[in-house]
Amino acid sequence: MATVAPRREAWTLPVPAGSVRLLGTLALGGLVALSVLLRTQDFGVGFWIDEGLSVGIADRPLGEIPGALRMDGSPPLYYVLLHGWIALAGRSEEATHTLSLVLAVLAVPATWWAVRGLFGATAGWIGALLAATNPFLTQYAQETRMYALVVLLGVLACGAFVRAYALNGTAAAPSRERRRRWAAGFAVALAALLYTHNWAFFFGAGFGAAWLVLLVAAPRPGRRELLIDGLIGFGGALLLYAPWLPTLIFQVQHTGAPWSVEPGLSDLLGVPGRLLGNVAQLVLLLAAGAGFTVLLDRSNGGLGPRGRAMVTLIGLFVATVLAAWLASLVSPAWASRYLAVALAPLLLLVTAGLAHAGRLGLAGALLVALIWAGDGAPAEKSNVREIASAVAPSLRPGDIVVSTQPEQVPVLSYYLPEGLRYATLWGPVEDVGVTDWRDGVPRLRGTTAQRDLEPLLDALPRGRRIVLVEPIVNDISRWLAPWTELVRVRSTEWRQYVSNDPRLTATAVRPPDILPGNNLLRATVLIKD
Repeated sequence: MATVAPRREAWTLPVPAGSVRLLGTLALGGLVALSVLLRTQDFGVGFWIDEGLSVGIADRPLGEIPGALRMDGSPPLYYVLLHGWIALAGRSEEATHTLSLVLAVLAVPATWWAVRGLFGATAGWIGALLAATNPFLTQYAQETRMYALVVLLGVLACGAFVRAYALNGTAAAPSRERRRRWAAGFAVALAALLYTHNWAFFFGAGFGAAWLVLLVAAPRPGRRELLIDGLIGFGGALLLYAPWLPTLIFQVQHTGAPWSVEPGLSDLLGVPGRLLGNVAQLVLLLAAGAGFTVLLDRSNGGLGPRGRAMVTLIGLFVATVLAAWLASLVSPAWASRYLAVALAPLLLLVTAGLAHAGRLGLAGALLVALIWAGDGAPAEKSNVREIASAVAPSLRPGDIVVSTQPEQVPVLSYYLPEGLRYATLWGPVEDVGVTDWRDGVPRLRGTTAQRDLEPLLDALPRGRRIVLVEPIVNDISRWLAPWTELVRVRSTEWRQYVSNDPRLTATAVRPPDILPGNNLLRATVLIKD
């Protein structure tokens, strides 16, 4: 009797492998194009303080960058990349923003790769969609800072870490050779993160905690292999980072974040909302929750490979954020932009949950992508470009610009004409491309208008101009840290001092009125009679 083949439904007909690859490539290209479209809406927005520092440090001979960073307190990788980028593309806002855009766009296929191999093809596409539209990444894709690079490296490090360590002892565990390759890749990614931002140490602490838990929970026969793999990953990262350790030790002793205050409990609990958006956070948690229950189901006698990967990512995210928060209670260094180190594990987490929540997860992902697509970067991060443009026509080479907020000098020198002289509360500035944060607060406490400003006024020839640039304090709560409080007080003192000097006549104040917003400056142009 002949056997009748079962009827194949139309949607299960085989598709040639070449067509699948082509469609996949086109789909990923479409998400990359979407990422570029969303992340070039405010591409020409003017620099703020930190972006001026980025260009000022990077736009110098390569060999001088490490020395400048001893004063600044940052690691070198981003500045070295920006140095090469400036040599190729120039130093305009659009040119330097493009480097961040490229790094943010690369995070789309990186996220697709990271989650596809751990949680399946559906997760890969959801992850790529979320990476293409996430507003936190959109903001820093249009800023000349290192945070897009932090996110990209974080995604790569998470993908390599889970493959190298979390799947050990499961049916999906890679072979020893592949595991060792992933461990080596993790070492490179973690070292690159450490060379990019100092908060990567908290990320590394999260990885270390997750690895220790996996090591303790591993069956006895597998512990030796996991220990060797750990030595390759963490030992390799430390070995690669070792050349920078002397500079780091100097920076820890002499620089820091004196502009920051201790974070509160609300700052800790608000991290997911800062990275995902408050509305999107609720949608993601509701939709991904169903997927979490599937991935963490232990009814079959234990966690499967994807469940282990999920638990590892949860531990990594929680440990990273908690370590940063606790460290900032001891030595304040909390800033929402630094949370870029925590975006990668959180993004991979919600992606995995959505992918395993069925239609609810897919609907949640599409809804969140639509919400995120409507959130762009700030239209203005500072008014420094506007005030520089307003006062520049009245200035001549040899006039002096005095900034009562020292870290504003690099961005002021970027926008103002060449040939001007610069000074801060500390006196004349020789290197206008970097701020010297070494022992900054004690040095700032020792400044006075009579000792540090009076000599500048005395030396200014008659008929020359002096521009006093000071921050506009709209929200006093942002000016209570040791550094910012001193800047606020000294700004008032120096403004009063120049207004009382009979030799000086004010010719312009820009902006004439106090405007709402953050990182705003006021410039007062005075001529010496």
